[in-house]
Amino acid sequence: MRVVVAQESAEGERRIAVVPETVATLTGAGHDVWVQAGAGLQAFVLDDDLAARGAQIVTERAQLLQAADVVLSVQPLPVGDISHLRAGAITISFLQPWAHGNAVRALAARSVTSFSLDLVPRISRAQSMDALSSQALVAGYRAVLIAASTAPRLFPLFMTAAGTVAPAKVLVLGAGVAGLQAIATARRLGAMVTAYDVRAAAGEEVRSLGANFLELELSTQEGEGGYARVQSEDFLARQRDLLAAQVAKADVVVTTAAVPGKPAPLLVTAEMVAGMRAGSVIVDLGADVEAAEGGGNCELTRGGETIDVHGVTILGPRNAASSYPLHASSLYARNVANLLTLMTRGGQFEPQWDDEIVTACCVTRDGEVVTR
Repeated sequence: MRVVVAQESAEGERRIAVVPETVATLTGAGHDVWVQAGAGLQAFVLDDDLAARGAQIVTERAQLLQAADVVLSVQPLPVGDISHLRAGAITISFLQPWAHGNAVRALAARSVTSFSLDLVPRISRAQSMDALSSQALVAGYRAVLIAASTAPRLFPLFMTAAGTVAPAKVLVLGAGVAGLQAIATARRLGAMVTAYDVRAAAGEEVRSLGANFLELELSTQEGEGGYARVQSEDFLARQRDLLAAQVAKADVVVTTAAVPGKPAPLLVTAEMVAGMRAGSVIVDLGADVEAAEGGGNCELTRGGETIDVHGVTILGPRNAASSYPLHASSLYARNVANLLTLMTRGGQFEPQWDDEIVTACCVTRDGEVVTR
């Protein structure tokens, strides 16, 4: 099959869906790999390096897409690009069907078979294809570095002749992959870290990183596949009441809570922000484009913006993983290559439609929208 990668067109997107290593993997599996010229420059992936591992570099975008059997991308293809695809072509991306309905409908209308990496089930056999986790790792790291560079106080403990500087108090809400990486990064910087998650099972992982696990008098909310399930408004209201005192004591709050396919849960209200000290910082990864298309975990967050509310700085970074495009691309490209390899035999597309991984992440097929 001819596997093509076009340059990402979404604003702020610096990643690429293929790297030299995965070009070699795909060509070794019998595929031809075509890449648009300059597609990897923002991720420091050079055309010459891709070509050296077997990729063909193509200048004309429309020609590339028209020739594609499979299109790999990070963000979903724009509708204008989808119009170039032939019937029966395949796309693999972070399609997020709940947020990109126009693209999904266009793919179905063109009889394109599409797969969304954010729908890959969280099971052991799919770990090598779990792009949400690989990119969340990068985002969690980024969130803490944003906080550290924004906060007016130092993170670590310092004992000097001029006096003692107390360590910053960091509260991480959500202990999935992004949250755990945020905890680990804040601990490396010397902060005192407390974390909370609705899943009681997360406590052991939090403590293993040297952080305190906050236990609230609430029932656990373990969902399918290890994700947190959607909580009722009564549960969320009670949760916010119990978290208010912890938020008020924190110098930095990093929120990472997300439920795939649903709006990010509201954890920090405007009233809670008003109770924080001037100079405090909130980094809301619930506003990240891969977690939610609107809002975030903090009521006052504006996605993609930094705002000041009574001396509290609130940041809603979009596409945080793209801030480190070299490693984020390397991880993502391996996830994509592993998923495609699962669905091919001898260089041909032969998915096992009874495979739970394949069926879970398929969005359009045979001219229909099939995602659940």
